[in-house]
Amino acid sequence: MKKVAAFFDIDGTIYREGLITEVFKKIIKYELVSEERWYKDVRPSYIKWDKRQGDYDDYLSKMVDVYIEAIKGVNKSYVEYIAKRVIEQNGDRVYTFTRDRLKWHKEQGHLVIAISGSPIELVKEMSQKYNMDDHRGTIYQLDANNNYSGEVIPMWDHESKLKAIRELAEKYNIDLDNSYAYGDTSGDFTMFKSVGNPYAINPTRELIGKVMEDKYVKEKINVIVERKDVVYSIDLDTVKIL
Repeated sequence: MKKVAAFFDIDGTIYREGLITEVFKKIIKYELVSEERWYKDVRPSYIKWDKRQGDYDDYLSKMVDVYIEAIKGVNKSYVEYIAKRVIEQNGDRVYTFTRDRLKWHKEQGHLVIAISGSPIELVKEMSQKYNMDDHRGTIYQLDANNNYSGEVIPMWDHESKLKAIRELAEKYNIDLDNSYAYGDTSGDFTMFKSVGNPYAINPTRELIGKVMEDKYVKEKINVIVERKDVVYSIDLDTVKIL
């Protein structure tokens, strides 16, 4: 019998911000990279996004570029330790809606799988905290000495997430037509196209634009917005996007 699965993005979908930002702060704290890199290379993009004057993807792209350089030559054990500390301290900073959905899917006997653009070390820790069945994340590759080489296998783009879903569907004999996907950015769009029950959680304007242009996805999408202590379900046929 085919299984039902729920595929969850993490950053901005389960976790309320970007986990890689928390890792970067810890890397600075443990002096693996100078604080100047944050103020010079990352903070300007962060401030623009935080003031809603810039794009989140631009900020994330800059963060990833600096992160790759910061951990190059660093042993994997250091980042694993930092990832564990980040989840211990911040792993509960999640949206109420997705936390409840994680619990609901487990109660239904569904497979629960993380597919995230965050570093695989973080995704592993988060998936263990929420008792997920499997996980996929961005792989920062290692050299022969178990140090980061600077090479990356991404999991933040829609092509990588589509490939991951197909591989997981084959591995676990998953019925995608009856399965679920949760995401918040355009990188999650192919997950939405792949399953019968997609959920856009606090979606970006770019993601909403893609949904509105695709009749098939628009007809089946559930759009959820969580603000303060209220969760809203949005009907794209009646809502006006300003």
